[in-house]
Amino acid sequence: MTESALLLWPAWPLLLGALLVAVVPRRVGGAVLLAAPLVAFAQVLTLRGTDVSALAYDFYGLELQLLRADDLSIAFGVVFAAAAFLAGLFGLTSMGPQERATALATAGAGLGVVFAGDLITLLIFWEIKAVVTTVLILARGTPGARRAAQRYFFVHFAGGSVLLAGVVWHVGTTGSSVFEAFDPTGAAWLILVGVALSAAIPPMHTWLPDAYPEASVAGMVFLSAFTTKAAVYTLARGFAGFDVLLWVGVVMALYGVTYAMLQDDIRRLLAYHIVSQVGFMVAGVGVGTNAAINGAVAHAFAHILYKGLLLMGAGALLYATGRSLGSQLGGLARRLPWVLTMYMVGAVSISSVPLFSGFVSKELTISAVSTGGYTAALWLLKIASVGTFLSTALKLPYAAWFGPDRHEQRTGQPTVLRRIPTTMYVAMGLAAAVNLAIGVYPALLWELLPHANDYTPFTPYKLSETLQLLLLTALGFWLLISRLGAKPGVTLDVDWVYRAAPWRMRRAARSLAPRRTAVGPAVPATSRGARVADLTERLPLVGPALTGRNRPAGAPPPAQPTWVLGVVIFGVSVIVLGMSLAS
Repeated sequence: MTESALLLWPAWPLLLGALLVAVVPRRVGGAVLLAAPLVAFAQVLTLRGTDVSALAYDFYGLELQLLRADDLSIAFGVVFAAAAFLAGLFGLTSMGPQERATALATAGAGLGVVFAGDLITLLIFWEIKAVVTTVLILARGTPGARRAAQRYFFVHFAGGSVLLAGVVWHVGTTGSSVFEAFDPTGAAWLILVGVALSAAIPPMHTWLPDAYPEASVAGMVFLSAFTTKAAVYTLARGFAGFDVLLWVGVVMALYGVTYAMLQDDIRRLLAYHIVSQVGFMVAGVGVGTNAAINGAVAHAFAHILYKGLLLMGAGALLYATGRSLGSQLGGLARRLPWVLTMYMVGAVSISSVPLFSGFVSKELTISAVSTGGYTAALWLLKIASVGTFLSTALKLPYAAWFGPDRHEQRTGQPTVLRRIPTTMYVAMGLAAAVNLAIGVYPALLWELLPHANDYTPFTPYKLSETLQLLLLTALGFWLLISRLGAKPGVTLDVDWVYRAAPWRMRRAARSLAPRRTAVGPAVPATSRGARVADLTERLPLVGPALTGRNRPAGAPPPAQPTWVLGVVIFGVSVIVLGMSLAS
């Protein structure tokens, strides 16, 4: 390892910064929190335009590389460093030393994955990222955060174990640990499963909406930028052209947006949209052409920026009000106008409104899918786009900012607002400016893509099609607002299976026990009412949600009739899409 090459490795400022902020005084730690990403950003720009393979070292006969810089890694490196700075600025006044340290370590591990030249180095930073993100979730210090962090760790431990098995198999079979495009071998499929978990591919996705909303307001912004996008980078480098990923991505896009529409918690809604938007990226990787890989990378880049902005807006609401349920918000448009304005920049970006970042990146991906001849996938991705606009740009703002103050209606007292720090506004303003700049001048993004790109998003047909979709979706929301507005409730996802499994195992074990004691009469069969009471007692969250009976104070309300809203969303989407394409 040469000293000059080590100075170019973008992960070291963040990893060193993570160590420093844990021990230095708070004010000095704040400076480190902002300076470390800026140094990493400068290093990535220094590497841009080069094809560097450095920091090689021997590991039991295998040559490993800490630093491999090419067009693909540079694109992710630029946005990772920028996201770390914006998230750090947003959380400058709210994050403590532990949270600052784990946040910088998360960003450093993400850059370690992106610039890894071999599978062993990638695996090491993959596991570091899993550990530090667990601690980042824990940093909020609430009981919910502790439980979610525990589930998050065990899920990612399982995924890391699968990834490790695949890497060992691959290295043992090929004799090489170089990270390059895989052939469809057994080892490659095993590696793909491990990566798929971190990409939040259903049904291995529930760790994301379970854990992310339990993190702090700044912690969730950090979390959204690195774990799933490091997985997208890994898929783009190793699995481009694996056809199954196209349809997996389509399922992600639809699944995530449908569950997002059903959420009352605004941060959980946005968490499900991470699943949906990553689906567009995965679909692009599955198509595998140069244009599709460009689309996947561009959308990952834009998504990190606009999703960060959306979560900053939602986090600012939580910081100011202490609440994140849409059914408990409202009436805040005049009291928090700048938060609303910045949030809406992110909302129109994710909704592919022209002149904002999501329009140029998502349309590039969809265009590549269309060019590849995947007509059914194209239609389904369009439907997912309709749902995205419906939930993030219409439902959430209506619930959180407009209408009556629902807290005042319930308690008779208006919502008391905590002052939002200036640094939060500055971070949101910078993120909004970047999203607008990319939308107005897409060449800023095109120059970072790994392949030559001549796509032109601003054609009359594309603009008219997009605007018709958006306007008709807004009309549909207005007509169905009584059904699509925020309502208290919980939704059950596939994680209910493993959450309820321990209880089911205990119940099965008791059912196998003798039903007659040595000194007493036979135990009578348990009635249905007793079984319901037992379920409610043992699962205090799930039980009341399923039964709707005997809910204790503070328990969640009955589960939403998810099929009703699902049919409504799907029907409106099909009608709006058909009218748009027919025109």
